[in-house]
Amino acid sequence: MNAIQDCLSLLQSPQSIFITTHHKPDGDAIGSVMGLAHYFIKKGHRVFPVSPSEVPDFLSWIPGLETVYNYEAEPKKVEQALDESSLIFCLDFNDLGRVRTMETLLASATQPKILIDHHLFPKPYFEYGVSDASKSSTCEMIYDFINTAGDNALIDETIGACLYTGVMTDTGSFRFPATKASVHRMIADLMDKELKHSPIHEEIYDNWTEGRMKFLGYILKEKMEIFPELHSGLITIAQKDIDDYNVQTGDTEGLVNYPTSIAGIRFATLIIERKDGIKMSFRSKGNFDVNTFAREHFNGGGHFNASGGQSSQSFTETILRFKKILSEIHP
Repeated sequence: MNAIQDCLSLLQSPQSIFITTHHKPDGDAIGSVMGLAHYFIKKGHRVFPVSPSEVPDFLSWIPGLETVYNYEAEPKKVEQALDESSLIFCLDFNDLGRVRTMETLLASATQPKILIDHHLFPKPYFEYGVSDASKSSTCEMIYDFINTAGDNALIDETIGACLYTGVMTDTGSFRFPATKASVHRMIADLMDKELKHSPIHEEIYDNWTEGRMKFLGYILKEKMEIFPELHSGLITIAQKDIDDYNVQTGDTEGLVNYPTSIAGIRFATLIIERKDGIKMSFRSKGNFDVNTFAREHFNGGGHFNASGGQSSQSFTETILRFKKILSEIHP
């Protein structure tokens, strides 16, 4: 993979640019897509922002979100957009399997693919790019990319709002270890460019439905188990729970973090039974490597303190297997 700065020569004249991210996008995914899209528009390029699946409601306020194509809802439009594009930017994922049903489409595309991502072990699909696991978020890396191009002056309140969203959500509101000095310098620069951070926080964290709040109460009371001797916590959500509470896309965002708010708990796991399989999220504090844990046991990966996984076993079998592994490793 060639260095990210080597792709700048491809952007010297107006291009049609396809920008996409991973399935079930989060704040960093959509923030980076739209931050880059707004920047490219200011540079005179045509952009096609694409999400492989529905964008959660808590991100509905993102500037320009109405222009994002949802592949699951409108595959033909996405295919046409890809045909009309000369470059493909892949953000916040480094394995085409992360786009799920869009994988075949992207894999067969012949346009140069450009990667900007902060996860470990990028796959060799990309002609240009950067994959830096030391970075707080892909949004921070989009900020770096714009600066590398010498275009800091083009960053405005709109671009800043998009990029702030990803940095804030991926750092747990700036409390995770990846929140280095470079993050705070970036935020200071965005605030100098008229970023209004309080409304963004309110849109994301203070905009719940009554149903989601009741769902959270039910989950914490009935579906959370704490193992003090193992410094661990587990939340399990069955498909019936999802159906009973009419859980929407994004409603489980952040649930995995709750056990780590308990004194002495260093490792938290969320296991969700979905119609397309068993999904798992892992979080840790300190020196327990959940990236390695996810890769070794649950066909997953991600970051040292935040990773995901999956299971081909049943919901009940997955829970039993997880508890057995937990009792053996003593995090």
